[in-house]
Amino acid sequence: MTRGTSARRAARLVALLAVALGLVGCGDSWQGSATALRIGYMPNLTHAPAIVGVEGGFFEAALPAGVRLSTMTFNAGPNVIEALNAGSIDAAFVGANPTINGFVRSQGRALRVVAGTASGGAALVVRSGIETPEDLRGGRLATPQLGNTQDVAARHWLAEQGLETTRTGGGDVQILPQSNATALQSFRAGDVDGAWVPEPWASRFVLEGGAHVLVDESELWPDGRFVVTNLVVRTGYLEAHPQNVAALLDGLLDTLAHIDAEPGSARRTVDESIATLTRTSLEAEVLERAWQNVEMTYDPLVATMRTAAENAHDLGLLDSADLDGLWELDLLDAALEARGLDPVGAP
Repeated sequence: MTRGTSARRAARLVALLAVALGLVGCGDSWQGSATALRIGYMPNLTHAPAIVGVEGGFFEAALPAGVRLSTMTFNAGPNVIEALNAGSIDAAFVGANPTINGFVRSQGRALRVVAGTASGGAALVVRSGIETPEDLRGGRLATPQLGNTQDVAARHWLAEQGLETTRTGGGDVQILPQSNATALQSFRAGDVDGAWVPEPWASRFVLEGGAHVLVDESELWPDGRFVVTNLVVRTGYLEAHPQNVAALLDGLLDTLAHIDAEPGSARRTVDESIATLTRTSLEAEVLERAWQNVEMTYDPLVATMRTAAENAHDLGLLDSADLDGLWELDLLDAALEARGLDPVGAP
């Protein structure tokens, strides 16, 4: 056993104990199986670490012997949270606002954020002739799903421009939630004027649909960074099987290291996986453009999650913006320290 491996195991044991003590009495969801880890993710570039971790075998290799990995894919974040709440999956890569909704609606019991995954990679793309916010008045925009991360971003930005939206598609600008693939078809057919979508769909709208970027969401955030995808775990599973979650985090860090060291290989893996899952292959130009717009990171960017919660609350899409207790980062910090990296620290 190498000194580095020994250090990682020691740090993990300390973190496991801290997690177990911290979660006693707070996890009331189904605990799941010690010999299985079921994760969910979406075929988006903002979920590239999930895709590469699965397809590259990094998650499976990190899990303890005898623990079986299985996966499910989804179109939008709220569906992921529904599956998590139903006990269909144990962990998930999911956007900020569905995570927030799942936490708040369960009164803080359902899930915990254990790591970040990606920052950036979302934009409002629109048809020719729309150059200002006012040009959107009376128009129609698509978002992936009511209450998902891009949906909240779109509604919040429109409200700041003095443009009203409603849950039912009324107001100054109609918001029509639909899958990203359907949104692109609708845009080409002239049924919507644009969409607030994650990558690679934003780039597909531009390069395949002739759209242009009206709002690059990264320009709306300090330092251009905002959480677009996190890794979350059901509280009951984290409480009962922290060793599996610690292993998953090791796999995530291995995945991120691979993406950083071999971006070309990682892009090919993502492209092939998205093609299989969506039955649509990305053009090389689309993939290259989209890849540059997303930062892969284990940092959960806590402050931006809190801001997202406040935005959703202001829009009437969230009963409370109180996120205290959402983050459980001891296991991540232990994994980072064992690799000689700075911990993300307490939220």
